[in-house]
Amino acid sequence: MNILSQLFWTFIKVNLLSTSGPASVGLLYHEAVGRFVTENQFIQAVGLSSVLPGSDALQLAMYIGYAAGGIPGGLVALLASILPPTLIILGVTMVLHRLRREAWVGNFVEGLAPAISVLMIFTAWKIFEKGGETSWVGWVIGIISLTAMWFKAPERIVVIIAGIVGIIFLTS
Repeated sequence: MNILSQLFWTFIKVNLLSTSGPASVGLLYHEAVGRFVTENQFIQAVGLSSVLPGSDALQLAMYIGYAAGGIPGGLVALLASILPPTLIILGVTMVLHRLRREAWVGNFVEGLAPAISVLMIFTAWKIFEKGGETSWVGWVIGIISLTAMWFKAPERIVVIIAGIVGIIFLTS
């Protein structure tokens, strides 16, 4: 079996057997180290994918695919990584589309909204507690950001300005 088909089936398997993200790193380590990359290359790939913006799992897949098979290897690893979740979401969407007129589906979706909202609030609070500055300056940045978003300011602009304000006022 050539390297591209090995990459394809490895990444299909990893993405079908894990929930992606950090959960897939252990499985991918077992599957890729010694077969496609060295342990040092894998560690570098995990570190690099962690600091770049975007999906860690997809960046890790592309890195390993590229290391093993060049640009075609990176593209095959990427395709094999996005194919399983894409097909699963497509299937779920098709089922929900057929059932959309059923009362229980509407109630299910309406029940999701408050639960997801609370999940987002708890996640934001954990990020603020652990990753954010909790001095009075941090609270002021948070309150001003919330107020700006309440008045429909573009979220990306608010986040960028908050980061710049953090650089200016939170430098040690």
